[in-house]
Amino acid sequence: MGKKPVKYCVVDAFTDSAFKGNPAAVCLLEEEREDEWMQSVASEFNISETCYLTRIADSELKTRDSSDATLNPRFRLRWFTPVTEVKLCGHATLAASHFLFTSGLVDTNKIEFLTLSGVLTAKRVPEAKKAESLSLEDGGAQDCFLIELNFPVVPLTEFDSAEVPSISKALNGASVIDLRKTTTEDLFVMLPSGKTVADLQPQFDEIEQCPGSGLIITGLAPFESEFDFVSRYFCPKFGIKEDPVTGSVHCALAAYWSKKLGKCDFVAYQASPRGGVINLHLDEKGQRVLLRGKAITVMEGSLLV
Repeated sequence: MGKKPVKYCVVDAFTDSAFKGNPAAVCLLEEEREDEWMQSVASEFNISETCYLTRIADSELKTRDSSDATLNPRFRLRWFTPVTEVKLCGHATLAASHFLFTSGLVDTNKIEFLTLSGVLTAKRVPEAKKAESLSLEDGGAQDCFLIELNFPVVPLTEFDSAEVPSISKALNGASVIDLRKTTTEDLFVMLPSGKTVADLQPQFDEIEQCPGSGLIITGLAPFESEFDFVSRYFCPKFGIKEDPVTGSVHCALAAYWSKKLGKCDFVAYQASPRGGVINLHLDEKGQRVLLRGKAITVMEGSLLV
């Protein structure tokens, strides 16, 4: 007997407009699939991330602490770029959460995901200000919500300053103000300003030769803007020249900018050609980052193989 068709959707994350933010394919698995198949599907979609959801059966949930009176639905979640599996991905988690909340597959306001980075949660949060101004004809309050992801802080460590010239060359000669490395092996580069970040023309061949997995650049947002800081993320080694909006790198950015600006709440802008907005809260004591954003489904279908 052949495999059952797999339902999928493509969701634009960290945006409320179609064809903005970061697209992710979300595949709902009703039976186990091989890793090779999942990687092949991700290569076929050829977008920054394809993720796979598998519901954890109620019988498995009942093995948890019986004192937990409100069991949240749990799903296994895995993320694949066009060339490899990754351990943490924010925008595809947001996309998966949006799919579950809007498809009727869950009837709670909180979901738990079992991932390679441990248990991550997604919570539906009302967007009160906009909800008041919407009529039922506009879709009503049902669409007026943000999704809040609870992710671990990604620490930064010192990095060899002798690498600054080669990194500056990869960034088309931009001045490197600060250079660090994340514990997830990305290089982290502070540039003179958010405008420098937004205007930069990267040299991808040079970036691919840089040490580390990917390259995060960031700068202070212009004073007159609504944002606190601006960033971009280049990761050609993962099969993605520039990731449009990257939740996971903001787990490093939030901690860095908290020390720079002396606060814990931020509105961040990722200045890729598609662009996206992330609202952030740093829980310094718990070493967690809350990422809030919106999403919109742009495509639905079935995988037939």
